[in-house]
Amino acid sequence: MTQDSVDQHSGMDEAGPRLRAARVAKGLTLAAVAEQAGISKGFLSLAERGRTRVSVPNLLAICAALDISIGSLFAYPDSTVVGRGSRLQMGGIGVDEYLLTPAEQPHLQVMRTRLQPGGGSGGAYRLDSETVFALVLAGALQIVVDGEPRLLAEGESTTYPARSLHEWINPSESDGAEVIFVFAPPLPRDP
Repeated sequence: MTQDSVDQHSGMDEAGPRLRAARVAKGLTLAAVAEQAGISKGFLSLAERGRTRVSVPNLLAICAALDISIGSLFAYPDSTVVGRGSRLQMGGIGVDEYLLTPAEQPHLQVMRTRLQPGGGSGGAYRLDSETVFALVLAGALQIVVDGEPRLLAEGESTTYPARSLHEWINPSESDGAEVIFVFAPPLPRDP
């Protein structure tokens, strides 16, 4: 999906300013980063102000243009005992995500993802990790890995290479879904 919609509840209210801070710290213009990321300058401006929904592929393209990792946008839990988790802003449309593992966890990273009907990644992408495990807690999830669809119902799971081209969506038009994603090793973050 290349068209991301304007939304005051974009889920980019924290990640957007972090993107802007990285761009300003590197002395880059909106136009230069937008061109490198393959998006419009206006869209990047909205993303930096947390005023638009950003697909995972677009967010990864912005991070690549800024030469930062997507993990550097995360707010990590402060404690080894994690309740609801820290709100995660990793892109996606109709998605609320929470990081359940602290920054000090070197072997894996766990995210709880809630998807609205039709919500998902907004397109295909690759991650800088080795393995992704997905477990559907409620509803259903359609994952496409290297062009091969996998439909998961509640209680079902799948594992796939993080560097494979993959995307995911809640296929329901009326019911939400909840999924646990596990990345091993954790997505890198900048020092």
